[in-house]
Formats: sequence, structure tokens, C-alpha cells
Amino acid sequence: MKKLYCFDFDGTLTHGDTMFLFLKFYNPAKFRWQFLKHIPLFILLKLKLAQTEKVKKSFVGSILKGQPQQKLEQKAKIFFDENFSKIMRQNALEFLEKRDLKNTESLLVTASLDIWAKLFAEKLNMKLVSTRAEYKNGVFTGNFIGRNCNGDEKLARIKKEIEGKKYDKIIAFGDTSGDKAMLKWADEGHYRFFH
Repeated sequence: MKKLYCFDFDGTLTHGDTMFLFLKFYNPAKFRWQFLKHIPLFILLKLKLAQTEKVKKSFVGSILKGQPQQKLEQKAKIFFDENFSKIMRQNALEFLEKRDLKNTESLLVTASLDIWAKLFAEKLNMKLVSTRAEYKNGVFTGNFIGRNCNGDEKLARIKKEIEGKKYDKIIAFGDTSGDKAMLKWADEGHYRFFH
């Protein structure tokens, strides 16, 4: 029986949001300053009066724009090494270890950027479907390639990823409204399964 697993990352497999953790890790002083500056935008976001993608680009860009890809990747590796066992949910790791890797394909479907998410995907034996950082001449532009991978975009990306493949069962895991489309589409949708 061929199965496809689709896992949301932040909050589902981890104890928190890796975007804030990584940005804080990358440049603590800049993170604090930009976080304070962005509070009005975060409030508008909560009230659904601002677009998630715009606020996210602004916040990520305010800290990482202009950084060399090589430096971002080096820092992402240190972040991963230092934080993997701290931020991953233990029961999620146990579940993942029990997968039959021969008959199972797994996707890590996340709004987090590939900069730091790809190392987690590799470690967990998954293919990464994420928001992608745009580089020009080896430097992060502060922009994304395509759209922020959340909500309906998550589902669109999954469908593109598995085009032409057949599965007996598709099982999805998520923990926020941004996972609703994916959970509804799957044969089995698990909400906050590892909580």
C-alpha cells in the first residue's frame, strides 16, 4: 500500500515557529529592533487587516535582505545542529521513525523558508515543499520565488509535487487554519495530532 504523508512543520512537528527562532538566532539585535518596528503590522495581521505574505516579506527582509546565500546556509546549519532536538516534538519523531520508508513518501509542507527548513526535511527523510528564498548573484533579495507556501498555496504546491503519481492513501497533519485546505483534501486529515 503506497502512502503519501503531508506534514506541516511549524507547530505540528515542532514546539514553535522556526521563523522567529531562526531570525532571532541570525541577528538578535536586529531581530529585537525589527520586531518592535513590526508590531503594528503584526496587530493588523491578527485583525486580518494586512496580508500575511506582505508582512512576512517585510519582516524577513528587514533582517536577512542583502545577506550572502553562503552565510545564510552556514548559519542555518548551526541553527539546525543546536536546535533540532530542542524544538522537535518527541512523539512526532517517534511517529516518523515508524514509517515504512519503502512504501511511503513524505512531504514537509511549510510556510517557513527553505533557508532553514531544508535541513529539517533532509534529516526527517522528506521532500521539502516550502516558501522559497530568491537570490541574485548569491545574495538574498528579501523576496520569495512564487508565493508564500500557506493555505491554498500549500495544496497547490502538493498537487504540483505529486503530479502523475498514484497513492492508495494520503494522510496530512497540521495545526492551524493555514493547513485547512491540505487537511480537507487528504483522505485522512489530522489536526494537532502530536499536541
